[in-house]
Amino acid sequence: MTETRTPAPSGAGKPAESKSGNRLLRFYRQVVAELRKVVWPTRKQLSTYFVVVLTFVVFVIAIVSVLDLAFGWAMFKIFG
Repeated sequence: MTETRTPAPSGAGKPAESKSGNRLLRFYRQVVAELRKVVWPTRKQLSTYFVVVLTFVVFVIAIVSVLDLAFGWAMFKIFG
């Protein structure tokens, strides 16, 4: 039986630090490039979104609170 070896991947002789450093640098550059593509909201849009989200959160809190009170009242009536 004969053994065949696959060639070593390119950069196999380089230290691990330089690989991770290059990866981090490339990642950072890609993050910056993606952030430049972002369409940032205007101040008016941001305040509108904030009010919409805040209203929705308050509405959900109200629903959960009412359900909690109703179930609590029902448990006291059932188990007294």
